[in-house]
Amino acid sequence: MVKGRYSRMPNRRSSPLTLLLAILLMLSVVILMLLALGIFSIPVNSGDSSKANDLSSVRLQNVVKTGLGERGDQWTEILSWEPRAFVYHNFLSKEECDYLIELAKPFMEKSTVVDSATGKSKDSRVRTSSGTFLRRGRDKIIRDIEKRIADFTFIPVEHGEGLQILHYEVGQKYEPHYDYFLDEFNTKNGGQRIATVLMYLSDVEEGGETLFPGSKANFSSVPWWNELSECGKKGLSVKPRMGDALLFWSMRPDATLDPSSLHGGCPVISGNKWSSTKWLHINEYKVLG
Repeated sequence: MVKGRYSRMPNRRSSPLTLLLAILLMLSVVILMLLALGIFSIPVNSGDSSKANDLSSVRLQNVVKTGLGERGDQWTEILSWEPRAFVYHNFLSKEECDYLIELAKPFMEKSTVVDSATGKSKDSRVRTSSGTFLRRGRDKIIRDIEKRIADFTFIPVEHGEGLQILHYEVGQKYEPHYDYFLDEFNTKNGGQRIATVLMYLSDVEEGGETLFPGSKANFSSVPWWNELSECGKKGLSVKPRMGDALLFWSMRPDATLDPSSLHGGCPVISGNKWSSTKWLHINEYKVLG
């Protein structure tokens, strides 16, 4: 018997494979759109593993911007490992710099140095600036700055001395010196100083650099080399810039004193420099004999 031929109607139900391909296609389109808009990025490995340890310029992400006024882009620049020195760009706002200057002006006196024999302050020709101290935590603006210093340095607020505001007129300077103590009196009285933060409260047209004459870094490698004074070119130097902060350590990680932390302030040639200085870590990390 001969059977007649017939045609089947096409199956309109989608197979699992067709559905999977459709989903993958839709996901591909979404990813391409995100890439085009810059919302999503694909990590690329260039094959140069050395870049993973390149810390010459570390940007701080998700910085909580507290305090008076607006600060610009904040990032950390590594200057040297001997001594360990770092610049925090835009650490203070212009409003904070002006506030500290106005707060200190009525109380400025001739700067002194510490007598290693008695622990008391004394006048010295090596330091010709004027200055005054601010009580720690005296108001909200000061507390915000102190908290910011603690966040950037990982040094608790309670281990810092009060801020000291310094004013340098044209020709004034601070000869190279150490911030750590070499005498037994001061070490027992308050503990060893291990770090200092200098905050520049104004720009200086020429001079006024913070100089590290004993640094083992390449002096001329700093971006501002051509802007330095003759004094500033005698070692590793930081050119004052309003709002920037310099952190340097007077002790090595093994708790030994670091002679390369020898530093001084070059004479101001033109303009004037206000710096909020001496946020120092004391007490907890002592050098024990």
